[in-house]
Amino acid sequence: MRELSIPLSRLVRIEAFALIVLFMIVVLGPLLVFTPQLLEAKHKALGTYGHFAIDYVRSFEDKWVRGHGEGSELLGAADIQSLADLANSYDVIREMRIVPFGAHDITRLAAATAAPLLPLALTVLSPEEALGRVLKILF
Repeated sequence: MRELSIPLSRLVRIEAFALIVLFMIVVLGPLLVFTPQLLEAKHKALGTYGHFAIDYVRSFEDKWVRGHGEGSELLGAADIQSLADLANSYDVIREMRIVPFGAHDITRLAAATAAPLLPLALTVLSPEEALGRVLKILF
């Protein structure tokens, strides 16, 4: 029978990586339950705001672009600010994520999970070798 000969450093890296991935799945996985509701809310809001925005832009175009707003002062008009506010509201909905976490959250969670494992890495690598690898990654 042949023994499995995996170097200790590689085995530690595999287990550390597996621990980080497993912990992230345990913490972030349950949040994926909200994905269908978030997707539906985003789709519904885009439709509602989209129809409202079309009507508002048509009214704005009739009043200001086609000249029906003659005699009115364009500079400082509330219609222009309202159009900008509507565009900002639509952008917020359009950029809404369908998962309640982002890449920044995943990175922070992975770093927080990996931090306690750093002393374990020093049992496999010498401090000089570990520092050399960190500097190699950074620069």
